[in-house]
Amino acid sequence: MLSQPLYDRDALLAWMAQHDIAQTTHDHPAVFRVEEGLDLKADMPGVHTKNLFLKDKKGRLWLISAAQDTVIDLKKAHRPMGADRLSFGNEELMWETLGVRPGSVTALGLINDTDRRVTFVLDRRLHEADIVNFHPLTNTATTALDQAAFRQVLALLNRTPIVVDFAALQAEA
Repeated sequence: MLSQPLYDRDALLAWMAQHDIAQTTHDHPAVFRVEEGLDLKADMPGVHTKNLFLKDKKGRLWLISAAQDTVIDLKKAHRPMGADRLSFGNEELMWETLGVRPGSVTALGLINDTDRRVTFVLDRRLHEADIVNFHPLTNTATTALDQAAFRQVLALLNRTPIVVDFAALQAEA
């Protein structure tokens, strides 16, 4: 049995409050795939995300956060990321490093990666969006952060993402 992560939803939101990070969290029924939550998110401002937890053939772990409608071709994505061939990471590794289960993968899970095993990759569209929306470590809510707040989270976690323009990468096809 794997141990509990350092942060769950309540602890994450308390940490944000402690650091004066402005956020708005909306509760909703569990959403396991981007397509399932389209109607729930329609009234929420900002760019909604999809998040992929990956492992490369050298065993390095990666988290890609992209706009929900972004096409990510894993056969091409590894090059601009500096990774080797990519595949999906398993549930045990996801829980061990990010403290989340499938369907709840989120950039906010980096708060649980205290050993910094996961390299963070951010879609250019999210890097430039006014408001970004992520699950707060559970797929029963969505947390909206303006860009300044999101960057404050990353700075407090001492994370500098690798920014990749996945749309341009797809256009090369």
